[in-house]
Amino acid sequence: MLVLGIESSCDETAAAIVADGERILSSVVASQVPLHEKYGGVVPELASREHLRRIAPVVDEACRRAGIAARDADGVAVTEGPGLIGSLLVGLVYGKALAAALGKPLVGVNHLEGHIHAVLLENKIARRADPGLEEAGVPNVTLVVSGGHTVLYRVETAPASDSGDAVAAATFRYARLGQTRDDAAGEAFDKVAKLLALGYPGGPVIDKLAGFGDPEAVDFGRIRMKGSALDFSFSGLKTAVLYRVRGSTLEAEAEERRRWQSEFRAHGRRPTADDIRERCSRDTLNLVASFQRAVVTDLVERTLAAAENENVSSVFVSGGVACNSQLRRSFAREARRRGFSVFFPSPALSTDNAAMIAAAGYFKLAAGERADRTLTAHASFPLGVS
Repeated sequence: MLVLGIESSCDETAAAIVADGERILSSVVASQVPLHEKYGGVVPELASREHLRRIAPVVDEACRRAGIAARDADGVAVTEGPGLIGSLLVGLVYGKALAAALGKPLVGVNHLEGHIHAVLLENKIARRADPGLEEAGVPNVTLVVSGGHTVLYRVETAPASDSGDAVAAATFRYARLGQTRDDAAGEAFDKVAKLLALGYPGGPVIDKLAGFGDPEAVDFGRIRMKGSALDFSFSGLKTAVLYRVRGSTLEAEAEERRRWQSEFRAHGRRPTADDIRERCSRDTLNLVASFQRAVVTDLVERTLAAAENENVSSVFVSGGVACNSQLRRSFAREARRRGFSVFFPSPALSTDNAAMIAAAGYFKLAAGERADRTLTAHASFPLGVS
């Protein structure tokens, strides 16, 4: 089964062709980072307009790379939410129109479900290359962590006895265990990077700069939560950085970096992480390293606590922040120490992409699920039950 996936929930216009939910024939992602960089974050109206400009060429390119025509796809899977409503509508309306014109079945996919399937898809790719690799386990606890989301799920499949056929074993169930009460982790990275004039997106540049600082230089303490021990909160940590910077030499340093970056871009160039590091004091690098350590520690500890509570042996970590090198090292170390197996997608499948949407859509199409003309976009679109 060939599934055409379309993803446009935020600022990446993406399309992919995936075979049988496990072989990526093509994956095309058109990023809008240069467009939004000067604003230090995604501007929804600009994102929507850019999706309109790129959606048709991106889908055409995905089909070309896969060596097929759009009419050869057996179904279309499109992100229906959550995300920026204008951005979502571009991909969803295009997908609906394409499916209707070609007479193909259509399914809507929750963006968060796509991130979970990115790990499953990555594992299938890895096992084809090396059959001796450990197979990713279900049930598991999954952390989806990105610029817009920080949420924990228990993931399991429905037993085959539910309907008496093999397809039921591939019907996934999701139970939400915890989520952020304010900022997502990736959002906190972006806001701290903007405060310190480190560039956009903030996560990758902070990850690189943190390696040059002392992660124990600033003691942010532990993030304490009332109520659910599996909920997250990063707003207070971001505010703690703000108070440390405000009125200090770090604030003047950041303003100088901001002026320098404006001049740099005026000449048509983008500063690299190394360029920015040369203009960061030891105190700034220490602050960045300590901030990243606090975020990573909280993500790892709450996720592994959830895995212990749910009595599972496997942990999935997906979403854009899953690219963070310290997060990967910390999860690998702590999971091994506590007896869990931890699985990540590759960086290309961690960030927003359409291959994960097509992979998730495959299981829905195989189970007979179909969307009709009432399918619409949802800015807020919870996955599973809580």
